[in-house]
Amino acid sequence: MRAGAFVYPWDVVGDPAAPGLLADLGLASVTLASAYHSTRALTPRHPAHRIVTAEHAAVLYPPDPARWSGRALRPYEAGEWAPGDAYGEAAGALAEAGLEVHTWVVLAHNSRLGAERPETSVVNAYGDRYPWAPCIAQPDVHAHLVALAAEAAVRPGAAGTELESCGWYGFAHLHAHDKIGGVPLGDREQYLMSLCFCPSCREGYAAEGVDPDALAAAVRGALEPVWAGGPTGEVGAFEEPVLAWRTRTARALQESAVAAVRAAAPAGFRVLLHADPVPYRCGANVGTDPAHVLAVADGVVTPAPSVAPFGRTARPETVLAANFGVVTGMGGSPGTLAGDAERAAADGATELRLYHAGLASGTDLAAVADALRTLG
Repeated sequence: MRAGAFVYPWDVVGDPAAPGLLADLGLASVTLASAYHSTRALTPRHPAHRIVTAEHAAVLYPPDPARWSGRALRPYEAGEWAPGDAYGEAAGALAEAGLEVHTWVVLAHNSRLGAERPETSVVNAYGDRYPWAPCIAQPDVHAHLVALAAEAAVRPGAAGTELESCGWYGFAHLHAHDKIGGVPLGDREQYLMSLCFCPSCREGYAAEGVDPDALAAAVRGALEPVWAGGPTGEVGAFEEPVLAWRTRTARALQESAVAAVRAAAPAGFRVLLHADPVPYRCGANVGTDPAHVLAVADGVVTPAPSVAPFGRTARPETVLAANFGVVTGMGGSPGTLAGDAERAAADGATELRLYHAGLASGTDLAAVADALRTLG
């Protein structure tokens, strides 16, 4: 089964051995970050460093000034963690090693944008802003993400792209020094805490016949028992029109972003979305309707347990990439990859994605290489 792995430019730049090591794993492709959120990342094999701190969301190449001139929002350039055209340098080295390179583009996840332009952020039912989550219902945000998708996806030499967070981001966020685990929140609670009440979203609810103030009060009322350790209450008749509006808003972004990428890309360029088959989900793997997203994009990258719903609606040419964690220290299981991949294939997976070759230990990568040899 064809396999690709996620990599950051700083895993490759300055390490002449990295491309060959990745190629020797048996990978067919690498998904290389070209626009990424803030992170603190381990580089366990790099000859010059062990920790890279990406201080804010940034493009990892020089953005085109003409594209962004006069726009209300524009991407931030990286600092010393990815200077110059770090993406291009890494992509060139990986291609020379025989690896096909795809861009990895993170869209609606940008804490610096929320800090500098707080009006762009999701606002919950309590009035709290989520600076890491740009609200995709806002016209300026939508336009910015579409333009970013086209530029960051279609980099020189790239054979395709994978768009992450191309939809609603919400409450859940692997934030620095996160302290939100005191009250466990399940899927329903996460969804209610992710509903946005910025001016654009309030207008959207009103257009569906939903009073936004009444909706916010209902959300707070439903969550009140949760803070005391009880079950979630009911939101009532608001649920269906609210989800319908959010779904249409996310679909509009996905359709526009994919169209913009295709307009900028050469023939044969492949566009995949990181996706979840449950429409109300938020985050890196955005909630989608499988039939819709597979009609828009060339396929999806999805956590392995979520492959089956996409497999039921996929066409023969559709790419269904099952995403597996292979970093033991982050909960991955490289030792069971071969069997896990075979089960994903039975659910309809056509490819594998491995998260994350740059973060994994040597022992983890050896297990990956063994699994890929077994799978052929």
